[in-house]
Amino acid sequence: MTHSAAPSTLNPELHGGKPPILFVDGAGDALRWRALVAEHGALLVRGLGLRDVAETEAVFRQLGSLMTEREAFAPRRQHAPGVYSSTKWPPNQPMCMHHELSYAFESPTLMLFACLTAPATGGATPVADGSAVLNELPAGLVERVEREGWILIRNYNQDIGASFADAFGTDDRTAIASYCRANAITFEWLENGLRTWQHRSAVVRHAVTGRRCWFNQIAFLNEWTLAPELHEYLVEVYGADGLPFNTYFGNGDPIGAGVVHVINEAYERHTVREPWQSGDLMLLDNVRTAHGREPFEGPREVVVALADAARVGGVGLERGGV
Repeated sequence: MTHSAAPSTLNPELHGGKPPILFVDGAGDALRWRALVAEHGALLVRGLGLRDVAETEAVFRQLGSLMTEREAFAPRRQHAPGVYSSTKWPPNQPMCMHHELSYAFESPTLMLFACLTAPATGGATPVADGSAVLNELPAGLVERVEREGWILIRNYNQDIGASFADAFGTDDRTAIASYCRANAITFEWLENGLRTWQHRSAVVRHAVTGRRCWFNQIAFLNEWTLAPELHEYLVEVYGADGLPFNTYFGNGDPIGAGVVHVINEAYERHTVREPWQSGDLMLLDNVRTAHGREPFEGPREVVVALADAARVGGVGLERGGV
């Protein structure tokens, strides 16, 4: 991720390998932080000393219009309307780079993270510039997914991942069907749950800067991102078509392990990170900037908000439900 000097008197520190870090002594300039995010794609604000959810929520609401999350890939705990825990994910497993809800009809354009308790070791939220990643990827791959888009298939059940009640905020099948039709999701009720298909854009233009951005979860939600032993177990129990999630090229062709590796390698080459300190705040332009989560030890409490919803990319499959 490349950085240049900030255009205002709020000058973040810019170091290779780290996101821009702004040292503050209060939230009085919160609205001006948004300009820095627009310039750099990410901003770590240090010095607020955030201690609890109520204090964090007040700062979040100064910064954006908070969303109710739908279609989560893993459960979260809701602290307050629009304010959540970080995703429940095994502490010893990394969470690969992704743009939050890039498969949704409406995606957050701003992500907000606050660290109330920093872990003893690890647990950073690394970030990567989606425009730089796009420029790094093989031209043939980019051309194909820009032309075809990508498909996400999800299987919701009560055993693994988010249930459909978790993901859609209700277990009312009529309400879920209405949501799917309104959000260009093809769906099928199964004996033990729900299967959905979403066809989305993989490369989008940033609404403000006009930059072309790699904006998808092709690699993160692909079967080959799963740990080998977990992949083998899930295929054995649920079958190749019953995995909790998987991604495909826009024409339905499988996306193999080699493509996933190429994408994740490009992300890694453009990843920057800074260990959390308790009280830190991070703002991300979710269209331009991907994020992940590194393994950690010890207690870690990070509060999250998704903000400023927009229809970011084009939609392919608009058939509604089946």
